[in-house]
Amino acid sequence: MLTDEIKKYIDKSVLCWLATSSKDNIPNVSPKEVFTYFLDSNIIIANIASPQTVRNIRENNKVCISFIDVFVQKGYQLKGEAQIIIKKDPSFISMESLLVEITKGKFPFATITSISVEEIKPIIAPKYILYPETTEEQQIESALKLYQP
Repeated sequence: MLTDEIKKYIDKSVLCWLATSSKDNIPNVSPKEVFTYFLDSNIIIANIASPQTVRNIRENNKVCISFIDVFVQKGYQLKGEAQIIIKKDPSFISMESLLVEITKGKFPFATITSISVEEIKPIIAPKYILYPETTEEQQIESALKLYQP
């Protein structure tokens, strides 16, 4: 389900945004810095400082995650069901090793959020739609002008 294209954007993204909701339908969106894909159907996230996210997932496991390349202004929105993986879970060690590779051991975590992806939707900047001749190189140049001091 996770294509090479989606994996490329995951690898290029510095942050992803995880949206959860409590059992009372109170939304929460939280940036996540340590995340990657696991196998071809799951996104995994280290739970470093995420008590509200974990609490919400235990109450309501439907989630949405998004990530973009800020310069190209393209990415993906993924929806699915999340599960909190604890150290006793047989899959924890293999997931942990991928996340520790990212953290270099500097950010401890006791649980992992694993999202089983069910829906995928591309995210693209409106400029690509309004002006179809827009190239990624032009978007990068525009973004660099905008974000450089």
